[in-house]
Amino acid sequence: MYLDYYISGIILLPAIILAIFAQIKVHSTYVKYSKIKTNKNLTGKEVAELILQAKDINDVEITEIEGTLTDYYDSKNKVLALSKDNFNNSSVSNLGVTAHECGHAIQDKEHYLLMKLRSIVIKVYNISSKFLFPLILIGIIFDFIFLIPTVSSIFIYIGISIFGLSFLLNLITLPVEFNASKKALKILKEENILTDEELKGAKKVLSAAALTYVAEFLYSLLNLIRFILIFKRDD
Repeated sequence: MYLDYYISGIILLPAIILAIFAQIKVHSTYVKYSKIKTNKNLTGKEVAELILQAKDINDVEITEIEGTLTDYYDSKNKVLALSKDNFNNSSVSNLGVTAHECGHAIQDKEHYLLMKLRSIVIKVYNISSKFLFPLILIGIIFDFIFLIPTVSSIFIYIGISIFGLSFLLNLITLPVEFNASKKALKILKEENILTDEELKGAKKVLSAAALTYVAEFLYSLLNLIRFILIFKRDD
């Protein structure tokens, strides 16, 4: 069974290849459109303020953080964090990413169900994932040392359930991220922040970023299938 764990890792190759491609695609697309300044020359901070004001969102703090593409929206603390480059600059890439994070703030205001569900699953997964490797270790001990495969199987299936949570989290993340990008492009157009040509570039940036979420989903799916096949065959 444990030899199968390493051999079956080959099933993850498609997801790993897609993840590598996605990272290359995101980087190249972001760099390409970061060189194209927008006509209105608004910075990410200014665009975030404009979008939040347009959607009557007054309880969200816009902050600047270090790093590249480290942007995020924290629904619990009502913080929209923009990486230094996106916060201060006005390229198509900067505003596309900024608007995407604003899309999450809009989801929060509209009580978007999948976003709320995702927050719950994240909390459960973060707690349960801490026990994953201890459970596997206990399963191995009962299997090889105490020679009690029944007890070992219980811990193994609990471990598989944790992988199932990872899959569920990535499954829910897909529509949440796609919806945020859709809202971003819509409001960039409605508020005349970007021209039609600039919007095409912003869409390419967000589409490239979406590939990373697809890769993560595929990896979690294949990993779940991998473990199910290993332990089902062992039964």
